[in-house]
Amino acid sequence: MKKKIIILILIVVTGVSNAQQDAQYTQYMYNTIVVNPAYAGSRETLSLFALHRNQWVGLDGAPVTNNFSVHSPINNTNVGLGLSIVNDKIGPSDENNISADFSYSINTSYRYKISFGVKASANLLNVDFTKLNYYDQNDYVFDTNIDNKFSPNIGAGVYFHSDNTYIGLSAPYLLETIHFDRYADTGGNSHVAKEKIHYYLISGHVFDLSSSVKFKPSLLTKMVEGAPLQVDLSGNFMINEKFVAGLAYRWSAAFSGMVGFQVNNSWFIGYGYDLENTTLANYNYGSHEIFLRYELFKKIDRIISPRFF
Repeated sequence: MKKKIIILILIVVTGVSNAQQDAQYTQYMYNTIVVNPAYAGSRETLSLFALHRNQWVGLDGAPVTNNFSVHSPINNTNVGLGLSIVNDKIGPSDENNISADFSYSINTSYRYKISFGVKASANLLNVDFTKLNYYDQNDYVFDTNIDNKFSPNIGAGVYFHSDNTYIGLSAPYLLETIHFDRYADTGGNSHVAKEKIHYYLISGHVFDLSSSVKFKPSLLTKMVEGAPLQVDLSGNFMINEKFVAGLAYRWSAAFSGMVGFQVNNSWFIGYGYDLENTTLANYNYGSHEIFLRYELFKKIDRIISPRFF
C-alpha cells in the first residue's frame, strides 16, 4: 500500500505542475533519433533499434518503456528517413507515440556534416483511473477514463557530426499539447495532462586511446518548463571493436552501469542498470534497460569498424 501511495503522489504532482516528462533512457547515446530527427540516416545504413526499460523495479505503477525505431539514408541523396514508436506506461496511464522523421544533410567540410531534421508525430493517451487507490469512491475527478486521446505534434532538430564527433540541438515536440482537459466542455481551465516543450542538447566525442581501445564521453541535457534541468554524463570504453563498458551519472538522480557487445557487423546488444541516489532508492531495486540493434549492410559496403554512435 505504501508503494502505491508513493506512485500516486508522483502522478498527481506531475499533473499539477503541468510538466509531463518524455520517456527517460540511460543508453540515450544509442537512441538519438527519438529526441533528434536530424539523426535519421546518419549511420549511413538501414538501422533497426528495439529497447525495453523497466524503471524503479519493485514500485507499483512504475514506468515501463518500450521503443522501436528504424531509419536509413536514401541512396544517392542527402535525405534520411526514420520511423519510431514509443510505448510508455506509468501508473494508470498508457501512452503511445508514433513519429516519422525527415533529415537533410549538407557537407560542411571533408570530415563534417550538418543535418537538419523535422519530426511529425501522433500521440495516443489512455488513462484507466480504476487502477488507482483513492479514498473517496464518489470523487467525480475519476469518473471517466481517458480512451485513445489523440494529439498531433511536430518537432525539429539540428545535428552536426563527423566520424568521431557530434553535437545536436532539438525540440522533438514543439506544440504544447493538452492531452486531456477535464472541464474543456464547460470552459474551465483545469488541465490534467499537458505536454510542455522539451529541449535537448546532446554531444559526444570518440578518443582513440590505443589501437584496441576507444573512449567516448557523451552528454545529454534536457530542459523543460516546470521540471528540474536534467543532465546525463556518461563515458564508454570500446575494446577490440567488440566489447563496450561504461558508467553514467544522472545529475542528482542516479548512477548507472552499461555494457554492450558487438556480435558482428550487424548485431549489437546492450544493457544498462540505474541505481537511484534519491529517497526513491528506499522503495525500488533500480532500473533495468536492454536494447538490440540490427544494421543491414550490402556486400559492396566496406565496413572497417563499427560506429561508436
